[in-house]
Amino acid sequence: MSQKVRVRFAPSPTGGLHLGGVRTVLYNYLFAKRHGGDFILRIEDTDQTRFVPGAEEYIYNCLKWTGLEPDESPLHGGAYGPYRQSERKELYRQYAEQLVKEGRAYYAFDTPEELEAMRHNYKSEQNPSPQYDHTLRLKMRNSIRLSKEETDKLIADGTKHVIRIKMPERETVSFKDMIRGEVSFDTSVVDDKVLLKADGMPTYHLAVVVDDYLMKITHAFRGEEWLPSAPVHVLLWKYLFGLENMPQWAHLPLILGPNGKLSKRDGAKYGFPVFAMSWTDPKTNELTEGFKEKGFLPEAFINLLALLGWNDGTEQEIFSKEELIEKFSMERVHSGGAKFDYEKAKWFNHEWIKKSAVKSIKSKVKSLFEENNIIVSDDTFLEKVIAVVKDRCTLLSDFIQQGSFFFQEPEKYDIDAVKPKWNEAKKNFFLSFTEELKAIPEWKSAFIEDAFKKLAALQNIKPGELQLPLRIMLVGGKFGPPVFEIAELLDKENTIHRIQKALSLFSAG
Repeated sequence: MSQKVRVRFAPSPTGGLHLGGVRTVLYNYLFAKRHGGDFILRIEDTDQTRFVPGAEEYIYNCLKWTGLEPDESPLHGGAYGPYRQSERKELYRQYAEQLVKEGRAYYAFDTPEELEAMRHNYKSEQNPSPQYDHTLRLKMRNSIRLSKEETDKLIADGTKHVIRIKMPERETVSFKDMIRGEVSFDTSVVDDKVLLKADGMPTYHLAVVVDDYLMKITHAFRGEEWLPSAPVHVLLWKYLFGLENMPQWAHLPLILGPNGKLSKRDGAKYGFPVFAMSWTDPKTNELTEGFKEKGFLPEAFINLLALLGWNDGTEQEIFSKEELIEKFSMERVHSGGAKFDYEKAKWFNHEWIKKSAVKSIKSKVKSLFEENNIIVSDDTFLEKVIAVVKDRCTLLSDFIQQGSFFFQEPEKYDIDAVKPKWNEAKKNFFLSFTEELKAIPEWKSAFIEDAFKKLAALQNIKPGELQLPLRIMLVGGKFGPPVFEIAELLDKENTIHRIQKALSLFSAG
């Protein structure tokens, strides 16, 4: 790269951070780090009607959890601030006015009622959705149609107005997309977008171009839903700063759900998260569960996101963040949509839990236990428990079922799983087994298993018929790691106590 790479993620603080948004963050982050560049977070809060309290802080928390924190942001500071568009308001008007002066934009005084009338009056079979464009601008109340004197008087009188770009007719606007190659548009089918709103705030179209220029952004990656706006942005670059200063663009493919673009409704309908972290809508108080709260590790989350639209050309699927930085390239991002598969997402998480060092997930598991009123008083013991159960956990929440019985006796027993084959001989076996356990010199799983099998052989009972009752005696159900490993961790006194307690229940049942 001839100049230092600078990329940005520019969300609106309007709600939860969707999978697609975090993937955009990730691709920006990986590209920047791969090329020794900077990753900038810019808050695009120009639409004050959609601003949601707490949403900006939520974005910071999501990026912190994923480990994708920016080099510059409203929170972190930087040399190109301010990083909130609402704090840059005065910057934008001068550029909008410059465009008006050069005949590239114009003042429009149309009221909401007049705009609605336009959409109604000019609707036809050939044009079911009329736009404010080159075919209709001369029929509206704007500075193209009005005289200079009329325009100046309206402005002097404080008449509310916006500034619109004047899209040229029958021109072709082209640019090279890093994913899609050469992309071209006919300007005749693009409407005259508003650049500056009546409240003096810019729209995304003007603000994104001005900010990218002033913040020296070299590459701009965003979702493919912004492709239809690209001709407006290309022209704004051309008019204001020269196309040679325009960043390289890449429009990322959609993330698809079961029925088209993945949405929050898909998550609610099919029972999987679509936000990075849980989000509570302050207006409706509606809670949408996130990947973090569902029990995903951040390492697994960014791993699965990276592969939703990209691969390194090999069969490798498990990547650390460092490996992703080393291997990521925009050229290997697919142009087609990537389908989100929740079962595959859980597979990634399972693999990451398995490969995670015990100490790296200990605090997460401990917090989870404490949230569920499971008291952990010995961290060393907790580490031993995590080591024996983590291969069985797909989500962090699975540690509750797979490990809580090490810290508290079962409250319920799956007696129905034992009852059909329970008999006096098995009862006598376990009565004898508790005595055998008392005599075991070294409390290790191998010695416990040896004593178990020898006694079973002596009493002519198959060990396989006895292991399920033993498991249910110790943990309450048909789950958990190998049963003799459970006994070793529980210690001799607890193991004997649980067998004796369960025996009385099995016999009563």
